[in-house]
Amino acid sequence: MPLRPLHDRLIVQRKEPELKTASGIVIPDSAGEKPEQGVVVAIGPGRRTDQGQLVPLIVQPGDTVLFGKYTGQTVKLDGEELLVIREEDVLAILTA
Repeated sequence: MPLRPLHDRLIVQRKEPELKTASGIVIPDSAGEKPEQGVVVAIGPGRRTDQGQLVPLIVQPGDTVLFGKYTGQTVKLDGEELLVIREEDVLAILTA
């Protein structure tokens, strides 16, 4: 990954949205919304406390996370759309 996030930031790759509903109805691209979950690609070293101690991140690369609809900053790198968010903007980590 050519991006290395700083502090408590994460680089997240959005998961592709479902193009069919459970009943088999096809959803066109124009009607679909951006997914609110993705896979963590890279993490920063953590945040610093007021005393200067480094607090490592809970989220790790490879984790699937949920985040808010309008969270973070979108960047394009090599034609791929990535999202830069803070760890505090992660709502949950999805487990298997």
